[in-house]
Amino acid sequence: MNLQLALLLAYSAGLVGLGLVIGRGVRGAKDFFVAGRGLGPGLIFSTLLAANIGAGSTVGATGLGYRDGLAAWWWVGSAALGSTVLALWIGPAMRRMAEAHDLRTVGDYLEFRYSASVRGMVAILLWLGSLAILAGQLIAISTILNVVAGAPKWVGCVVGGVLITIYSSAGGLKAGAWVNMVQLTVKMVGFAVALPLALSAVGGWSAVSNMPTPSADYWNFWSGGPSGLVYVALLGPAFVVSPGLLQKLYGARDDRAVRLGVGWNAVGLFLYAIIPVLIGMIARVKFPDLATPDMALPTILVNGLPAAIGTLGLAAVFSAELSSADAVLFMLTTSLSQDLYKRFVARSADERQVLFVARATTVVAGALGTAIAIVSPSVIGVLSIFYTLLGVSLFVPILGGLFVPKAGTREAIGAILAGVLVMLAIHLSTGGRGYGWLSPALLGLVAATVAFGTLLILRTEQSS
Repeated sequence: MNLQLALLLAYSAGLVGLGLVIGRGVRGAKDFFVAGRGLGPGLIFSTLLAANIGAGSTVGATGLGYRDGLAAWWWVGSAALGSTVLALWIGPAMRRMAEAHDLRTVGDYLEFRYSASVRGMVAILLWLGSLAILAGQLIAISTILNVVAGAPKWVGCVVGGVLITIYSSAGGLKAGAWVNMVQLTVKMVGFAVALPLALSAVGGWSAVSNMPTPSADYWNFWSGGPSGLVYVALLGPAFVVSPGLLQKLYGARDDRAVRLGVGWNAVGLFLYAIIPVLIGMIARVKFPDLATPDMALPTILVNGLPAAIGTLGLAAVFSAELSSADAVLFMLTTSLSQDLYKRFVARSADERQVLFVARATTVVAGALGTAIAIVSPSVIGVLSIFYTLLGVSLFVPILGGLFVPKAGTREAIGAILAGVLVMLAIHLSTGGRGYGWLSPALLGLVAATVAFGTLLILRTEQSS
């Protein structure tokens, strides 16, 4: 066993141990789902930023920088824009409603605001989409283990799936928040040290700026290859209405904790967004012929830096994948146990039964996500599925429910169906490309908004 692999395994064991220790203090479903509604701005900040800097923001964004150049900034930058809206507008409103009506999941909110049918429809859609993002995190973990130890993809996916399943099933949001704080610290230190040393190792900025580029738009900030401003429609709405993020805010102790915690998270994302892009460009200088762009980050950490620094960087990336996988696994778990089991299967289930189902669901979801990861080709590919589905199905119903009092079930279902169907039709007919800057995600959002508005106007006319 090499030193880098041994240190990663020891670090992983420490995270699991911390999760299990904290999990011993979880006494009921309320602790598991919303951490007793006692999270302050520091824990909100760390658990959100740790969840948001995951496979797409590390392995995926570095691969985009390697392949497409400067425009890859928009992958993480769009998440920062969405987080800003969440901090200043949507997050505090959702937290207040959750506290006032004892809501624990986004499904609870959708039923409270609309109906059980809307809750059930969204829960099923989220299960399909969320398994894709969980798979994306596990693919990234397998890529790291492949470069470090030559482990086959399926082995890396299984190792990652087992790790997150253990500490997620133990303590839910409470364990996840504290483990995320440790992971975030490792991420920040790791990337802060690795970037300047990687740049120095290839001969400084002049070597990067003068390297042969794969396309004429490699240095175009707004658009380069498939990357660019188009990501705003794909990712921005998802980071406003993601159940995994909103349910973390349900655990906040007050509006100030939401505004500060989510706001700091947005600032962190804005500052971080350029780092994986630069590392990807640096990797292109040193390793111009990688088999796939997803190999750029682990390859430069293992083969382009001193062993000690590379290992620290690997621990940072490993933390990123584990924390994001934990966040989406938490979303899957709460969705099935609260939104489907408690609401439609066993309405009389007590706190102990719901907690048991939540923990059992964690194991099942972890296994399903692992299986999808093994057969899926790339990180960005599977993450795009999740973000697109999330945005077109939830953005309009959640915002409409908060700010349009007259809207009802008909408007919500119409928006969901129109958004998803138009997005799928455009995606299938154009091979996912859309029509220039009119991406499938953007056209899906437009269709959802039009459907919602049209049905609302008809309701108003019928009642007048």
